[in-house]
Amino acid sequence: MIERLQNKDTKIAEKIRAVFQVSYKVEAKLLNAIDFPPLKRPIGDYVNCENAFFGYLKDKELAAVIEIIHNPTYTHIRSLVVDPFFFRQGIASKLMDFTLKTFNSTLFIVETGLANVPATDLYKKFDFQVVKEWDTDHGIRKIKMELLVNNKS
Repeated sequence: MIERLQNKDTKIAEKIRAVFQVSYKVEAKLLNAIDFPPLKRPIGDYVNCENAFFGYLKDKELAAVIEIIHNPTYTHIRSLVVDPFFFRQGIASKLMDFTLKTFNSTLFIVETGLANVPATDLYKKFDFQVVKEWDTDHGIRKIKMELLVNNKS
């Protein structure tokens, strides 16, 4: 079940952050990152964030979260994290499908680490194309992927 998460509520923001933390620890290992900025994101950044957060609940437990920035020009998938306990259950695909159907955009954007093969494979499955590669100040090779879609009317 997917629902909008009220991240302004500190207790909900703490649950969101917990999923981000366990997921990003796995991603940091995939990227061989010693200094991984997403792991340093404080709880206040979640509570005060204007982005939309949607959670996938499985047996009433928050299994995954997608963070969205939406405006008239594009929809940016800022983050998509799955608790490792729920890996390989198709949850990330369900959140992607939900996002593509819910947000009326002609352009969807996402960025991830190049070495994060599970993420890049997921986005490629949804026909995202790599449009840019670069190295961060933290020594991580990143990619930007985009999906152009016909106006959904």
